[in-house]
Amino acid sequence: MTRTTGITWAAASARRFERQFLAMSARTGTPVADVAAAMLGVHAQVLSAAELSVGLRADGVTRADVRGALWPTASPAAPTASTGAAAAPVPAAPPPSLVKTHGPRGTVHLLPASDLPMWCAALPAIPTGTSAFPADVRLTEERAEQVVSAIGDALDGTFLTIDELGEEVVARTGPWAGDPVMPAFQTMWPRWRQVLHRAGQCGALSFGPNRGRKVTYTRPPHFTPLPPEEATRLLVRRYLHAYGPATPQHFARWLAAPPGWARARYAELAAAGEIEEVRFEGTPAWVVAGDTDFPDGQERDELTRGVRLLPYFDAYVIAAQPRELLFPGAAYQRALAGGQAGNFPVLLVDGVVAGVWHQRRRGRRTTVTAEPLGRLTTRQERELTAWAERVGDVLEAEAELVIGEVTVGAHA
Repeated sequence: MTRTTGITWAAASARRFERQFLAMSARTGTPVADVAAAMLGVHAQVLSAAELSVGLRADGVTRADVRGALWPTASPAAPTASTGAAAAPVPAAPPPSLVKTHGPRGTVHLLPASDLPMWCAALPAIPTGTSAFPADVRLTEERAEQVVSAIGDALDGTFLTIDELGEEVVARTGPWAGDPVMPAFQTMWPRWRQVLHRAGQCGALSFGPNRGRKVTYTRPPHFTPLPPEEATRLLVRRYLHAYGPATPQHFARWLAAPPGWARARYAELAAAGEIEEVRFEGTPAWVVAGDTDFPDGQERDELTRGVRLLPYFDAYVIAAQPRELLFPGAAYQRALAGGQAGNFPVLLVDGVVAGVWHQRRRGRRTTVTAEPLGRLTTRQERELTAWAERVGDVLEAEAELVIGEVTVGAHA
């Protein structure tokens, strides 16, 4: 290790790999919530991709382990009360260590339950723009708070589908909440649904296991949010620990926050001596104060050497910056969608994106098709085969590797 203020991309990548369990998998028995915490959240718009993000970083972890951390012994039974709205209480179960809810960028993430006091104070503190809905559709701030409170009360200790939750929200607030005024998918959604993601970010709502083909919602374990200022300062430090060196612009992009707000947070932490400026690839960037040890030489190269497969919207692909260094040359065109990361699963070779891949499951088998952008060595092909087998292990399927063109387009 060297202590330096002139940090290269190779050194930053090596340290990020080490802290992300990409250099070496988490040992057998490591809680999946600890892996999610190191990643600073797991993008879960596609649950199978989230299961891969966690499972590929931890020895012996499968999708069943991830779902067990989310919903330990949960049974999302349908409501039984004659009113049709109140669901039967869920039998007592251990609290979840992982929660599926609305996280950074307003998108669905898997977050450690122990991190909710930070997330559910920091995310609501991020300034948002003016609502895109017309004035006659929007909820006032007072009514929005009523809906969020009603959602939390309705979901406490139970699982509800979206329709069941809607009935409960209207019963607890008023008919105005159920007005079908929001255009969506060739239909009209009720007014209350415009704050669904806000309820998730506030800790009033999380996702339950599907009931057949229907999504269910529940309330995460109760907690006391941190003071908003403390939460945002902690989030900056956590981000820099995982993905630094990074600029305020990098942080804003990762969080989908206003750049000015991000710069102000960095300035506050710098003034308090909690973060410090370094030179990263010749330009100013920031790390947590005192956290300036980076691998060098052979140690640095060994941490990133080899082949890895990362799924859709993997946290590393989204957060590691500068993006043009992670996606060099042809990878920038092939593996990004208009500059946006995550829309393709990526093949990493020696720490940078060097191809794309896709997996298609049929019953107990899955075919992993990998498209390298350059020629792989014999050793790299063996490593790729091993990673494809790991994909199968996580998904509890037998994997077959095909090296060829990926014809599936970018995920929306």
